[in-house]
Amino acid sequence: MKLKPLGDRLIVKPVEEEETTESGIFLPETAKEKPQKGTVVAAGDGAIAEDGTRRPLDVSEGDEVLYSKYGGTDITVEGDELLVLRESDILAKVQ
Repeated sequence: MKLKPLGDRLIVKPVEEEETTESGIFLPETAKEKPQKGTVVAAGDGAIAEDGTRRPLDVSEGDEVLYSKYGGTDITVEGDELLVLRESDILAKVQ
């Protein structure tokens, strides 16, 4: 299934966190924090401004981004855990 987000929305695949700490301690699922870093899988065409023009997004497919901890909607597509975010939920691009 191919998804195309609408407007200023993005589909992001969260980056899996390490299961052990630097000192070698194993972290169970209940101790892990929700990821805040991911890769943009698909991007919408941009928001429509008041004058009717479309404002392009600042991020594009393949960009690695940091996003709000509890922003977006979790979805599962063909076994992949994905997140649908608005562009305003993106905090920064990782360069």
